[in-house]
Amino acid sequence: MESKIEEQVVLVNEQDQEIGLMPKMEAHEKAVLHRAFSVFIMNKNGETMLQRRADHKYHSPSLWTNTCCSHQRKGETNLEAGRRRLQEEMGFTAELKELFWFIYKAPFDNGLTEHELDHVLLGFYEDEPIINKEEVSEWKWMLPEKIKQDIIEYPENYTVWFKIIFEKFYDHLITNLASR
Repeated sequence: MESKIEEQVVLVNEQDQEIGLMPKMEAHEKAVLHRAFSVFIMNKNGETMLQRRADHKYHSPSLWTNTCCSHQRKGETNLEAGRRRLQEEMGFTAELKELFWFIYKAPFDNGLTEHELDHVLLGFYEDEPIINKEEVSEWKWMLPEKIKQDIIEYPENYTVWFKIIFEKFYDHLITNLASR
């Protein structure tokens, strides 16, 4: 029987300097700061592609979030990681650019904690994704102002990191969209 090797996350300090590797689950159990990324895909109508996380995900199942997110692998750039995961989860790739990064810490009901230095990446795409049902249960396009309003009315429907990005960086996202 083949054993699955657990994914490693890149541990970092608060300046995003790599300080080691740790199995992903252990990093979430110990709330250790590690590198992550969040991809936002937008279209020419100014809409953002959202995904609903699969029902069986170990944290934040069935919640709406940005187009995709994950962890960089050792030696992988933020943009390489974003393109890889976009293909794995949503079935397409796009040119990405890095907008900014931020640090957040969020405990979950299951005892795990996300403590991430999250790089926010932006790209543009016009077609429908071919979603990986192991990762994503559904997707939709939504205007940022509608997302912002929906988060206010139904915060329980969204992942914690997505709400943080939208609260802190909504204007930054809109500015980058306008400058396209």
